[in-house]
Amino acid sequence: MIFEDLPTTPKSEELIDKAFSRAARSGRAKHGREAQESMLQTASNILSDNLENVVTAWPDFGEVDPFYRELADAVADVDEIRSSLSEVGWASRKTKDLGREYQGKLPGDVEGARKLRKQGFARMGSVMREIEDDLEYLNDVRNKLAKLPDIRPDEPTIVVAGYPNVGKSSFVNSVTNARNETAEYPFTTTGVRVGHIERDHIRYQLVDTPGLLDRPREERNDIENQAVSAVAHAADAVLFFLDASETCGYELDDQYALLDGLRGEFADAPFVVACNKSDLSTDADADYFLSVETGENVGAVLDAAVEAVDYDADLPFEN
Repeated sequence: MIFEDLPTTPKSEELIDKAFSRAARSGRAKHGREAQESMLQTASNILSDNLENVVTAWPDFGEVDPFYRELADAVADVDEIRSSLSEVGWASRKTKDLGREYQGKLPGDVEGARKLRKQGFARMGSVMREIEDDLEYLNDVRNKLAKLPDIRPDEPTIVVAGYPNVGKSSFVNSVTNARNETAEYPFTTTGVRVGHIERDHIRYQLVDTPGLLDRPREERNDIENQAVSAVAHAADAVLFFLDASETCGYELDDQYALLDGLRGEFADAPFVVACNKSDLSTDADADYFLSVETGENVGAVLDAAVEAVDYDADLPFEN
């Protein structure tokens, strides 16, 4: 995932301490005006380079997959991220310019050079304090994004949906290794399960999003709806579970209503409707009937979902 490798964003005071302590060491290796010039150059280089590294570590949100962009926008406002990155970029250029400016102003006498160098340090410190909040914000967002489940929109993806207790999680756990791949969205209280299967040397991912796709749109908040929009970008097929026995606690009519709503939100993805708990009831309008509890038709439903994806891998030409 593109956010997983984002480095920790340093605090403003940490960078100031690092720059000025290294500058002091470089100054001790020289004498007179040359020492002050070396200190200015060292401090400005360290500040500028570290700030530039903060900016370049982030992906260009104008070029990333829409799934990642909308996910980031659900966790934190992408425009705010861009604004903070712009401020940090400005500070990188400014600290570099200040180093050059004050190096060019240094007089020949040592006391005058030392006084001007201190003025340069004060200006650099002022710039760093201006972006203190931006650096802290970027690190906070980075920590949230790094915890997102590893859903990969470039892999064929089957999104599993339906009301709670209809058997979604049990199905995903039974056909994949999702028990070991559970993570949490910052905007849900329930773990998101991402499991994988392989068919004809192609890896498919099954995504179960409890707390998002198990209730109507009107019951979600804005951030949750944006997260659903992000997942819709990744979905190549939707596997929707019904429970005709209604032992899940939801009437069948409400389950149909949820299905109709999700068809609108996932308009570009084909749907496979599976009625679970077939050992209790099959009185539902569904494409397939299964029982995760007994194992009946579990494989057939999984095969149907894979077929619905209709993934055409770019395989090398075979002679």
